[in-house]
Amino acid sequence: MQVLSEQEIERRRDREELMKLGLNPYPAEAFPINVTAEDIHQNYENRKNDYKNISIAGRLMSRRIMGSASFAEIQDSTGRLQIYVRRDDICPEDDKTLYNSVFKKLLGIGDFIGVKGYIFTTQTGEISLHVTELKVLSKAVKPLPVVKRDEEGNIYDGFTDPELRYRQRYVDLTVNPEVKKTFVTRSKIISTMRRYFDDHGWLEVETPILQAVHGGAAARPFQTHHNTLDMPLFLRIANELYLKRLIVGGFDGVYEFGKMFRNEGMDRTHNPEFTSMEIYVAYKDYIWMMEMVEELIEKVTESIHEDTKVKVGEHIIDFAGPYRRLTMYDSIKEYAGIDVSQMDEQELREVCKKLAIEVDDSMGKGKLIDEIFGAKVEAHLIQPTYITDYPIEMTPLAKKHRTEEGLVERFELFVNGKEIANAYTELNDPIDQRERFEDQLKLAARGDDEAMAMDEDFLRALEYGMPPTSGLGIGIDRLTMLLTNNFTIQEVLFFPQMRPEKKAVALSEEEKIVFELISKSSPANLLDIKEEAGLSNKKWDVSMKGLTKKGVVKVTKEGETLTVEVVD
Repeated sequence: MQVLSEQEIERRRDREELMKLGLNPYPAEAFPINVTAEDIHQNYENRKNDYKNISIAGRLMSRRIMGSASFAEIQDSTGRLQIYVRRDDICPEDDKTLYNSVFKKLLGIGDFIGVKGYIFTTQTGEISLHVTELKVLSKAVKPLPVVKRDEEGNIYDGFTDPELRYRQRYVDLTVNPEVKKTFVTRSKIISTMRRYFDDHGWLEVETPILQAVHGGAAARPFQTHHNTLDMPLFLRIANELYLKRLIVGGFDGVYEFGKMFRNEGMDRTHNPEFTSMEIYVAYKDYIWMMEMVEELIEKVTESIHEDTKVKVGEHIIDFAGPYRRLTMYDSIKEYAGIDVSQMDEQELREVCKKLAIEVDDSMGKGKLIDEIFGAKVEAHLIQPTYITDYPIEMTPLAKKHRTEEGLVERFELFVNGKEIANAYTELNDPIDQRERFEDQLKLAARGDDEAMAMDEDFLRALEYGMPPTSGLGIGIDRLTMLLTNNFTIQEVLFFPQMRPEKKAVALSEEEKIVFELISKSSPANLLDIKEEAGLSNKKWDVSMKGLTKKGVVKVTKEGETLTVEVVD
């Protein structure tokens, strides 16, 4: 049964009252729009004659009722606009219900309205819409959080709780307009990259998300089952092997923006599903690809910031090429003071133990080197840096290095301590590729659940011949984080993966008394209240948090656990 707040009950009553007045709170017909709030603010002063007969719609975000006339604000997809609503203008006949009842009493913050009229400037210099027609477009039965601003525009009492913001992104976008800018930037990053690829004649394609064999990366897949075919399928961890099949088929360049799925941990830079761009170009190598990436990232950065320099946290990152190039072995030698180039697996394990790096028996030589690199090198790579020439064990799909034994032609681009791009000179020798897959199977047998599977169809494609090719993958989420100065991946995903939402737990009358006692207590008295209220009773597992700081006392219950917390 849905439990409604007092405001939700009142809004539902308002909805019913609108219907009784013969007004549909959710009309089906389209409302004509010929302007946006942004357009008005940017152009009205220079083109006043163009704004005498306008029609605009949006959410009602504030109201100042002043008898027979009122000011309000509406918000469309581009921003806010002040509107001036006068009773006799929207109700020219004797019936004043639309103003006296509908606008003043039955409409609320968050409702959608459509208005027509003309633009003017108030005595205080505010560009505003003088409303001559008003129509209810959608009645909100749940109130929006009220975000308050002072005279300088500073926000206080805002909708800032990260879990609520990510879980209710629709509210976040409505009451925190700056959030929308992040996603507009994300879209512009993708469109700029797409335009660059199209201008070079490379073809955008789509490849399967459901795959019979998971491959193209070292990651744990999500598994599902197809009922009709009665066979297991995997959500793709990468689209690499299918894009290479298209190079075999005769395309000189193909790319895809798409979702990838990896059944791994979640943190500020990892989400189970993420967006990647992968591109493969025939007759190229990883050296050519480095130059292409520099040009591409420069164009993307300039399209967003009109400059190649971007502030990221405390750093100014310069995306203008050329970027520093450092081999994997040299980077470990430089930042960890260790030469791992000639070490075997046992020696690498000793190094990990000495450096307090946690490893397990399933890890082979490649993963051990990767763990050392991640622990001791990554954080130092602030300015764009290519880490090149990886050990062959780390990269089953890259071509052997043309001059260095035991290495492959691969680079990763690191910026601000995180990898945002990965590229190879692609392995096109089917015999070598089969041997690499077989090595992966051995790792899987040791318990490595991220090892690649054998893909016989991909090997068959290579046997028909694939031209020399270079491939690249760029993590769109991480690139967006960099270019919008965000530090958690959840900030650049509309709908990040969340834990199941906790449901409200019914309280007994005794527990209600306990809650009331605690909620009225100060942090200093909480321990005394705990005893008085009987919280030491074995019935409850009591958790007390933040007792040393001042703030609001928050009490929550989940199952048999009662949590008392002081929040700022």
